[in-house]
Amino acid sequence: MTTICVDAMGGDERPEVVLQGIAAALAADDDLEVLVAGNADVVEPFCATTSRAKALVSTEVIEMGEHPAEAVRMKRDSSIVRGCKAVRAGDADGFFSAGSTGAILTAGTLHVGRVKGIGRPALACAMPGANGHETVMLDIGANADCRPEMIVQFARMGRAYSTILFGIAEPRVALLSNGTEDAKGSEATIAAHKALAAAGCGFVGNCEGCDLLTGEYDVIVCDGFTGNVALKTVEGTAKYLLGCVKKAAGSSKKVGVGALLLKPALLGVRGALSGDYYGGAVLLGLKAPVLVGHGATSVTAIKNGTLAAARVARGGLSARIAEACAKVG
Repeated sequence: MTTICVDAMGGDERPEVVLQGIAAALAADDDLEVLVAGNADVVEPFCATTSRAKALVSTEVIEMGEHPAEAVRMKRDSSIVRGCKAVRAGDADGFFSAGSTGAILTAGTLHVGRVKGIGRPALACAMPGANGHETVMLDIGANADCRPEMIVQFARMGRAYSTILFGIAEPRVALLSNGTEDAKGSEATIAAHKALAAAGCGFVGNCEGCDLLTGEYDVIVCDGFTGNVALKTVEGTAKYLLGCVKKAAGSSKKVGVGALLLKPALLGVRGALSGDYYGGAVLLGLKAPVLVGHGATSVTAIKNGTLAAARVARGGLSARIAEACAKVG
């Protein structure tokens, strides 16, 4: 059995949404057990209904607006801290939460621990591609400022994740810039390009923002500031376009019929870009899988996040990353 610890108190929705997502994950995976972290009145009644869920009772909750480092230090009995410590102790093979991203990053780094040789963990997500080929993108928010050697490590970690997630033997890596030419970009981007080119990590050159959803590349790397802005721009654009279609649908019966016919496809696009399909982002570079879901989560997102954590745990992601970094010293 693979055991994943899930934070029942994380996210903007009621804990019941998280519990429903856990139940759906258990129904979808017979080889899964869940350690449910949270307040006793939330987790104990749920865990009493199934033999494959165990309660990890905590007494504190880290709220979204709290300072991440201070909250992790002060609230040692929070569901996030207790969940990460359970992974470190070997009581769970991975951790998933839709709570405060900053708190999860801090607790994961402190209590799960980094893979030997990894300077800074990075957040990675899967992006859908117009050609049907998904792309792993990182960093999407963990490290605003990055040295060239960090970007190289991101490339190696992203390749390992792409291999596990999509079965790609030799993932192709691109660097996000403002042009495809080698000399394009800020001083930091140009330095990262030179480091990637010399590293032999599947690097094929620069890509642009318009390439994020083409599916042309297997892995796209950048600093966390650029990646987060790019990701939020994609999500915002998707919401804007869907809003335009909805508004246009009410303008006439003819347009309304067309919108109705397009509804299944539009909902599919929204789901792919919302993070629900993959369950969120994974913090690469830790000794065990730690996944971060969207705060405005759903039953589907919790289900898929829990299943994704189990999948990367079984795939030995941390060991693959350690191996990839050890090969280059």
